[in-house]
Amino acid sequence: MKKYLLSSVAALGLVAAGAASAADLPSRKGPVVAPIYAPIFTWTGFYVGVNAGYGFGNYDVKGAATNTLGDPDGFIGGGQIGYNYQIGQIVLGLETDLQYSDMKSSRVNTVGGTNKGELEYFGTVRGRVGYAFDRFLPYVTGGFAYGQNKITVTGLGLTTSDDATHYGYTVGAGLEYAFTNNLTAKVEYLYTDLGEKRYFTNAGVGTKVSNDFSVVRAGLNYKF
Repeated sequence: MKKYLLSSVAALGLVAAGAASAADLPSRKGPVVAPIYAPIFTWTGFYVGVNAGYGFGNYDVKGAATNTLGDPDGFIGGGQIGYNYQIGQIVLGLETDLQYSDMKSSRVNTVGGTNKGELEYFGTVRGRVGYAFDRFLPYVTGGFAYGQNKITVTGLGLTTSDDATHYGYTVGAGLEYAFTNNLTAKVEYLYTDLGEKRYFTNAGVGTKVSNDFSVVRAGLNYKF
């Protein structure tokens, strides 16, 4: 019995000594790796992009009892470049765009010919103010606008035309979403008033024509 007890005590001693030696050995565990967090998205930076949409508007001929040019509508498309700067959730930006326009209209005139109006192109230089919900950015926008119209009158075997560059303003709003840190998409509405210009299409007699229109468009931007 004594031999059995002595053997048990000796075995327990060996186990305890081995555990103590193991505790003194250097750990084989690797260095503790700090958790990696995805960077918070920011709207700050330059961007370039393309857009396309639909425009519809109005020509107003001064002194005419009725709309003698009709209401232009058609496809619009072009490109934009801009810069955003984010402060907290507020995003301030500046954007300029240039648009090809297929917006046209025509009306039969009093001599059996046609009066035709065409918005050939337009562009804007606008400020933007948005409020960021992470990757969602609703915003309002407004600024300077310009565009070129062409007026053509046919009748009695004659065709006369004139074009002029208009200057005015634009206001609107939109929603932009960032799919990745570099690629964003937007939908946007703009109302543009290009003001009034004089056109010489009737044997040198000048006619004042004003033009305003709305645009609904979608776009893609690449953010640097």
